[in-house]
Amino acid sequence: MGLGETVIVAGIGCRKGASAAQIDAAIETALERAGRPLARLDLMATSERKREEEGITEAASARGLRLILVAQADLEIAAARGTTWSRRVLALAGVPSVAEAAALAAAGPRAQLILPRIVVGPVTCALASADDAP
Repeated sequence: MGLGETVIVAGIGCRKGASAAQIDAAIETALERAGRPLARLDLMATSERKREEEGITEAASARGLRLILVAQADLEIAAARGTTWSRRVLALAGVPSVAEAAALAAAGPRAQLILPRIVVGPVTCALASADDAP
């Protein structure tokens, strides 16, 4: 990525055991809904609590993307910039949307949501972007 390029991050949340195919389907759906079906993703991100979820790791690997595991404190800070509030997710994960918070945290402090969290089966996906400017 060069200076001035836009970084696009897919934030992922999921129920335990979600498959790589289900995660990939959520990413594809998110890109289509954002009007960017052919967009290049730069990163995938999720909560560090999801580190054991093989589906997330496999989906990132299949797309050739680096997976960022976001610390809980960073999720909580980034969540303030999110738009979706799920009481269930807040009770389980400590943030109202893992997908939005992870995408925003990984994309950086100036990041904005391109697409708020969508739900596709057992997976949530949000897209965030930020300019890679100094």
